[in-house]
Order: sequence, then C-alpha cells, then structure tokens
Amino acid sequence: MAKAVVIGGGIGGLTAGIALHREGWEVTVLERAPRLEPVGSGLAISANGLRALDTLELGDAVRELSRVQGQAGVRAADGRWLTHTTEDKARQRYGDSVVVLLRATLVDLLVKALGPQRLRLDTTATGVDAATGTVRTAATGPETSTGKVRIDGDELRADLVVAADGIGSPVRAALFPGHPGPVYAGVTAWRGLVPRPDVPIQSSESWGRGTVFGAHPISDDLVYFYATDLAPAGAAHGDQREELLRRFGGWHQPVPAVLRAADPARIIRNDLYYLREPLPAMHSGRVALVGDAAHPMTPNLGQGACQAIEDAVVLARLADGGLAAYTLSAYTEARLRRTAEVVRRSMSICAMTKLRNPVAVALRDRGMSLATRLTPDLMLRSMDGILGWRPPARPGSGQERAAPA
Repeated sequence: MAKAVVIGGGIGGLTAGIALHREGWEVTVLERAPRLEPVGSGLAISANGLRALDTLELGDAVRELSRVQGQAGVRAADGRWLTHTTEDKARQRYGDSVVVLLRATLVDLLVKALGPQRLRLDTTATGVDAATGTVRTAATGPETSTGKVRIDGDELRADLVVAADGIGSPVRAALFPGHPGPVYAGVTAWRGLVPRPDVPIQSSESWGRGTVFGAHPISDDLVYFYATDLAPAGAAHGDQREELLRRFGGWHQPVPAVLRAADPARIIRNDLYYLREPLPAMHSGRVALVGDAAHPMTPNLGQGACQAIEDAVVLARLADGGLAAYTLSAYTEARLRRTAEVVRRSMSICAMTKLRNPVAVALRDRGMSLATRLTPDLMLRSMDGILGWRPPARPGSGQERAAPA
C-alpha cells in the first residue's frame, strides 16, 4: 500500500488525509500542537467547497450545520445595500448556498472522518527530503525548569508528502528558497463569536472608508463577526473591543450591538498576508503543497478553506501509488492557475475595501449600486468561475473532465 505523510492538521491537511485514505493510501497526519484547537471562530463553505466535500461523503453533514438565509450582500457603513442576492438565487444558480459554521465544528467532523489513529499530535516535521519522501520529525518532551523541550523523533518514509503547514510553511520555503513568500496586504483583521443580540441580523458585509465589518448568524443564539482596517504590520492594539468600537461603533445596526456583546479576551486579531507572486509549481519531487502553504490569500472571497479542500480532493484523485513524475505535475496543472486567480481576485476586492479617499469611496459605492440595478444577478454571475467548479472524475473512470480554471 502506498504511504502518504501529511504535515499539518488544519482543514487542508485533514481533508487531504481523508481523501488519500479513501483512495487506498496508508496515511499519517502530523500536527505539531498537542491538541487541535482551531485558530479562528467561523468560516464559510461555498458551493464549490461543498461539492468537494461531497466526494468524501461529508457535504451533507456540513449542509446540516448552518446556512445563509434570506438576503445577503454588501452594505455601506450607513446600512444601505450596495449589492445583494438571496439564498434561493444562489441555490438556483449553483445548486447550493453558503454554509457558515464554526471552524472547530468542521475540524471535529474531519478528524472523525480521518480516524484519530491516523493523526499524530505533538509531532513537528523538522525537515523533508523531496526526492525520497523522507520526513524527519521531533516531539515535545516533558516540562523542565526552562519550559518544554523538543526531542528527536523518527524518520518517516512516504511515497507522497503533503505540505499543509500553513501560511508560514517551512516546507514551502525549503522547496522554493528563491520565492519571496507571502506579503502584507496592508490590513489587519479581527474575528469573534458573540451571543446573538436582540436586533435583526442578516448575513452581510459592510464597507466604509478603508474598513469592513461582517456579521453572520451561525445559529439561533450565536453570531460570527469579522472586521478589517488599514494598519501597519505588527501594530500593537490594546483592548480589542474598545478598538473596534472606536472604529465601528457609529455604524448601522447590528454592528454596534454585536461589538457590545463581544468578550474582549475572545476577539482574535491578526494581520493579513497573501501570495502576490504565485509559486512556480505546487509540487516538488514527492511533495505537494495544499491550502495556505501553497496559496495564502486574503479572506475577501471567503475561499481560503474552500480552496484548501479543493486542493486535497484533486490531489487524491490524481495521485497514484507509484507517484510517477507526471502525477504531481498534473496536480500543479490542475490547481496552480485556478488558485492564483482566486488569490488575485480576493486581493482585488481587498484593494477596493482599502479605499479611504471620500471621493473614491463614493464612486466605488455608487458604481456597485448602479451595476446591481442594471444587472440584478451581477453579484452571483461574478462568482461563476469560482462557485461553478466541479471535482474531477477519477482517472480511468471513463468520466474524466477537467475542473474549470
């Protein structure tokens, strides 16, 4: 049986482990953390991600968790709709809407599908030989007076190594040492979960002058929110809720109500980075990169998790036990152009949200409103190339069809 080692127990790594196991691989997923505590609070799985999960028989389980309902879209800071659509229209066009759920819930679902026996926690990959598929590991030793120490682990030999080790991927840096890596997008982001306040809430994102605030009900009593604003990389902030209220407290409801319900200690803030220059390939030797290790992107299209899931499913469909050179070349061919375009489009939207000049912001908002009036389904049509994606058939099934780029 062909062996695969997956480095990273996030959404992309877990999905890759499940997909490869279902294709007959012996899989080991390495995760450096002693327990899985997913960073982030909520995420969206769109129609393309749900179709990818369908190939693993997990799509329906995700669909049952939560769904955007009614009208959704982009508003101005005063609450005016700039562009919008409805769940029904999305379902008619793509066969699915968008599921908004807790990141931890999705991770739990994936771990269960993978099988805990295939997941090695508290194990760090310290090096990878792409030519031989050898992964060197280390484990965290017992607590000492100077803290926890790392002890040498073992070497794992694999026919395929999947690097799903995140935006700061050491594997990517080692495989492509001349690549500049992720660059700062110019904005910082806050995320959190709050008890649902006693005001009407529809899934929407509101744009101001260089600022964005989004709120999405996850259940009858829970709301996921996020916000972005321009800031220097690494800038220090104090009380996160006070900082958000200072920036967004005068916006339309439910923004102030959501922020007042937030626990400052549970608000997550991080600067946003993306891969401005695509990698020359998404593989090298016996190593394939997936998710943020391959194509970190800004969250403006809500496609980070979906693209990682797509990567995993396509890789498993294309990979064979012999791992001939063409196999991973086919993976790069199937994924590199598509993911680079999603990164580019996401950053182009980010650039629109970064506008601060009042005249530019007014023109942007007026242009969005006018375009929507002239073409009511513009918001959906603009996403056809992303949301209309279909997973490739298994090679040799007689139903091969390339996923659209």
